[in-house]
Amino acid sequence: MSRVCELTGKKAMVGNNVSHSLNRTKRKFNVNLIKKRFYIPEEDKWITLKVSTSALKSINRLGISAMLKDAKSKGFLK
Repeated sequence: MSRVCELTGKKAMVGNNVSHSLNRTKRKFNVNLIKKRFYIPEEDKWITLKVSTSALKSINRLGISAMLKDAKSKGFLK
């Protein structure tokens, strides 16, 4: 599985390691992902999602139902 947030679509970025002598080598900035189970009361079921920690904060603020609806409208979920 790829390292992509299932709700926000966040994925790894590419950048440079910069040494003291300003030599640059490629590196990756990975997303901070967590595999988490959520309960959806409307459907009375549990789902498991791989979400970023920033998405987790949004879920705490907005609710899982609103985040799922938004992710489906943006095309991140089926």
